[in-house]
Amino acid sequence: MRAKPFAIAVLVLPLVMPSLPAGAAEVKYYPVQPGDHPHDVAPAPDGTVWYTAQRSGVLGRLDPKTGGVERIPLGEGSAPHGVIIGPDGAPWITDGGQNAILRVDPVSKEVKAWPLPDSRAGANLNTAAFDGKGRIWFTGQTGIYGRLDPATGKMDVWDAPKGVGPYGITATPSGDIYYVSLAGSFLGKPNLETGETTVIEPKTKDAGTRRVWSDSKGRLWVSEWSVGNLSVYDPASKGWTVHKLPGDQPHAYAVYVDDTAKVWVSDFTANAILSFDPKNEAFESFPSDKPDAAVRELNGRAGEVWGAESGADRLVAIRTARLSNE
Repeated sequence: MRAKPFAIAVLVLPLVMPSLPAGAAEVKYYPVQPGDHPHDVAPAPDGTVWYTAQRSGVLGRLDPKTGGVERIPLGEGSAPHGVIIGPDGAPWITDGGQNAILRVDPVSKEVKAWPLPDSRAGANLNTAAFDGKGRIWFTGQTGIYGRLDPATGKMDVWDAPKGVGPYGITATPSGDIYYVSLAGSFLGKPNLETGETTVIEPKTKDAGTRRVWSDSKGRLWVSEWSVGNLSVYDPASKGWTVHKLPGDQPHAYAVYVDDTAKVWVSDFTANAILSFDPKNEAFESFPSDKPDAAVRELNGRAGEVWGAESGADRLVAIRTARLSNE
C-alpha cells in the first residue's frame, strides 16, 4: 500500500553547544519541533539523521550541518516508534499507531506501508532489524514478533515466548537476529526460516531486558532496565558477563556499540549517556544539560554517537573521533 507524498515542513533552529565534558569528546544538541518527543534515531550514510516523532506522527530528518529539520507526515493515526536504515539506504519505521511497517523514500519522501494482519491489531510495534537475506524483523510489546520480506510483501507474525514484552532487536554481522523482552526478561534468537525462538535466560533474574545491540564479534549487549545492568551474552561460549551501572538505582535503557568497540548506554536515573570500555571495564558519564532528557535510543556511525532526548525535544551527538584515534 502506497501513500502519496505529503508536504514537507522545514524547521531551522540554532545548534546548542555546551562546554566539553570529561574525556574531551564533543557534545552537541540539536533542537527539533517542540512536541515531537523524538523516540528513535538513525544516522544515514549521507550525513543526515532520521528520527521518529512518536507523538506527532512524523518522521524527522536533521541536517547536522545547518540544524535544519524536515518533518514528513507518515499518515493518519501514525505513532512511529523505531527507525533504522535499511540495506537500500532508506529509513524503515515500526509504526504502532498504524500497526504497520513503513518505508520512506529518502528522495521522493513517498511513504509505503505494510500493515500487519487484522488478526494482529494493536501489536504496539517497537523496533526492527534486517537479517542477512534482506528481510526485516520486528517486535511488538503486546507479545508478538514478525518478519517481512519487502521483495514479496510476505509477512509472518508469531506469538512470543512468555507473552507480552518484546522490545529491542538487533542483527549480528553474520545476519542472525536476536531480540529481547522487557516484561518477559529474556534474550531470544528466532530461527530465520521457521521463526521459532530459542529463549536465552539472562544471568540476573527479572532483569527487564530492554534493548540489545550486536558488536562486531556477534556478542549481544543488553540493557537491563529493572536492575540497572549492562550485560553481554557470547553465543560462542553461551555465557553472560554482567556490568552494573554506576550510581544509585540506575535504569539502563538504550544500548549501542560503536566502531571502536566501546559500548554506550543511557541511564534514566543519572539523566546521562554512559560510555563503557570493555578493555578496562570503566564507565564514563556524559550527563544532559537539561533535566529528564530521557534518551530512549542510541545509534551512530564512525566517530559519532547519536541519541534521541525524548524529554527535551532534542537530538544529541557525542563526537568521539579524537578519542578513537588515541
